[in-house]
Amino acid sequence: MAGFINYKICRLCFQHNTPLDAIAQFRKHIDLCKKKIGSAELSFEHDAWMSKQFQAFGDLFDEAIKLGLTAIQTQNPGFYYQQAAYYAQERKQLAKTLCNHEASVMYPNPDPLETQTGVLDFYGQRSWRQGILSFDLSDPEKEKVGILAIQLKERNVVHSEIIITLLSNAVAQFKKYKCPRMKSHLMVQMGEEYYYARDYTKALKLLDYVMCDYRSEGWWTLLTSVLTTALKCSYLMAQLEDYITYSLELLGRASTLKDDQKSRIEKNLINVLMNESPDPEPDCDILAVKTAQKLWADRISLAGSNIFTIGVQDFVPFVQCKAKFHAPSFHVDVPVQFDTYLKADCPHPIRFSKLCVSFNNQEYNQFCVIEEASKANEVLENLTQGKMCLVPGKTRKLLFKFVAKTEDVGKKIEITSVDLALGNETGRCVVLNWQGGGGDAASSQEALQAARSFKRRPKLPDNEVHWDSIIIQASTMIISRVPNISVHLLHEPPALTNEMYCLVVTVQSHEKTQIRDVKLTAGLKPGQDANLTQKTHVTLHGTELCDESYPALLTDIPVGDLHPGEQLEKMLYVRCGTVGSRMFLVYVSYLINTTVEEKEIVCKCHKDETVTIETVFPFDVAVKFVSTKFEHLERVYADIPFLLMTDLLSASPWALTIVSSELQLAPSMTTVDQLESQVDNVILQTGESASECFCLQCPSLGNIEGGVATGHYIISWKRTSAMENIPIITTVITLPHVIVENIPLHVNADLPSFGRVRESLPVKYHLQNKTDLVQDVEISVEPSDAFMFSGLKQIRLPAQAFYTYQYFCQATGSTHG
Repeated sequence: MAGFINYKICRLCFQHNTPLDAIAQFRKHIDLCKKKIGSAELSFEHDAWMSKQFQAFGDLFDEAIKLGLTAIQTQNPGFYYQQAAYYAQERKQLAKTLCNHEASVMYPNPDPLETQTGVLDFYGQRSWRQGILSFDLSDPEKEKVGILAIQLKERNVVHSEIIITLLSNAVAQFKKYKCPRMKSHLMVQMGEEYYYARDYTKALKLLDYVMCDYRSEGWWTLLTSVLTTALKCSYLMAQLEDYITYSLELLGRASTLKDDQKSRIEKNLINVLMNESPDPEPDCDILAVKTAQKLWADRISLAGSNIFTIGVQDFVPFVQCKAKFHAPSFHVDVPVQFDTYLKADCPHPIRFSKLCVSFNNQEYNQFCVIEEASKANEVLENLTQGKMCLVPGKTRKLLFKFVAKTEDVGKKIEITSVDLALGNETGRCVVLNWQGGGGDAASSQEALQAARSFKRRPKLPDNEVHWDSIIIQASTMIISRVPNISVHLLHEPPALTNEMYCLVVTVQSHEKTQIRDVKLTAGLKPGQDANLTQKTHVTLHGTELCDESYPALLTDIPVGDLHPGEQLEKMLYVRCGTVGSRMFLVYVSYLINTTVEEKEIVCKCHKDETVTIETVFPFDVAVKFVSTKFEHLERVYADIPFLLMTDLLSASPWALTIVSSELQLAPSMTTVDQLESQVDNVILQTGESASECFCLQCPSLGNIEGGVATGHYIISWKRTSAMENIPIITTVITLPHVIVENIPLHVNADLPSFGRVRESLPVKYHLQNKTDLVQDVEISVEPSDAFMFSGLKQIRLPAQAFYTYQYFCQATGSTHG
């Protein structure tokens, strides 16, 4: 009745959205009733009732959540289903103790649990107490028979199904509310219940799932307990591979079993490998053991695959493996060497039959195999002789070496797997497979702990190493043979824009034998700015001027063979179209025969040299416009002659030879006299300059915005130190535009070059009208202290005329009139 009333109260609390009141009521109800056990002989009934109470409250809680109630990790229906499963397990244990009657005990007849009417007077009343209203036991014999009937009925209840159902509900809730450790804990209990229910397949499925979590988190005691149950299941099903796998792990360093238990498991493992039946696991059901023994006998008699390959990256076996190359890279003419370290954690020495190392290039696999023939009964012999015998706690180092193939130069050689075989093919053989260079499920965690540990390692003999100090190195790079040649670059930096810059490459062989198929790759180093690539051109022929069709890098230029000590020179010509720094590459490759480990191979060697060359302008050109009196002009006037002056300032650290120059005028310009070069074959040192002067005039063109084009100034030059056959470089300078103005009146003074004191000096002024109309001009002459003149001081006359004055010099020197 208390259960009914409590159920209704809790349900009403949930319906009124007061879950804390419901929880408080339920706890009060449990505290009140949990010690009211009743008859000790039927105490399992109280545990069944308690289990039912927790299950009912869990159902109410879950129903309320579906209707909108919010639960949390620490308060969700899973805890109540878990407690219901706990009381169901208690019920099972009590029933096993109280209902353990002999098989000869028969169920009472007539049945004391049945009534004449088929119903009870009151709910909860014993059926053999109908009509009795007092608590006195008037008939002890009837009471005893009734209790026996209940106990015999309880014996037929399948408790494991009830427990598994409750645990399954709890696991679902803890999974929903992200409680992984509670989920794992209950899954272990479910697996054990399946084991007790003899459903070993489901038990193993659950236990395997949980093992992964316990391994990753390092719960070794819990893992050992789960592995022990899993080993029993695999034994009772006669599952060979599972039995071997669990045995391997229970023998390892992650197992907390005692040495005598490990010795028993090790012995059973060897029996299985010898195609014999293992001894039964302790605490197994007798009937189940008999069935298992028949299954094992069938396994032995059946012919089938006797080789089991087990990947150890997901568990912790009793053998540890680490592979380590001696160096991160090996030259192709040096044998590749690596060590494989093995360490056993089992209680007794054990002999393995074969070790194989596999690579990403399978052609090397044949060179890395160790095999020792042994009889099946010698696996556990206490022998320390032989490479494949491992002593517990001792590290075994095995050396492998092989010659790399020349095709693998520049490639990485990786250890893809390490296989260690236990047993032989006449019985059964287990192959432990490590991916990469070794390591199992616990290796990464152990390496992290070792790195963080400040504990001083004990000193070991010279031939032994600390296991934690070994770092896996599962790959190495094959690099080319070290070249024995010298490459020298001779040049005169910096390079000048657009010149054929000479780079002399000298290659000398220091090899002891002839080298052949020598090839040269030279030019701009790849990977630089694209603009540099487009403006850099390389050739071997310096007599030809490079254009855009020439490449920036010349590849695989054959230069023949070289004998020991012989050297060759190759001239490389580079034309750089823009200024700036460039990195040039000279790469020399050749073939040579060499012997490695009594095996002759052809090695391709190479050596490269890089040089950074700065490119600069050879000279600076300054252009200016001046009048015929060498006065600076901002603009020029139509039909009036002016001077174009050019200045070449050498910016090269080396002497330059100006071969010639040329002025190409635009159509809008005309020359007053002949345009001849004034700097032919002039040699300019650093900082020196050369100038030219050209007399030009510009016809009337009207007003043109932006000025009038002058033309181009073309300079032909080369390095003074360059060879005669090096082509001359032509640099074109675009001359600036000039503003041209039209003036209506042009006045020209015709003056003698000099005058004499107290002698007359005739000066003639020419006036020219540049307009289409007749113009009258007024001329006035201002006096000067240095001259006396004859003529009118002020006159008016037509613009198209000339007028002459006679000046009389009164002073010496430069004077102005």
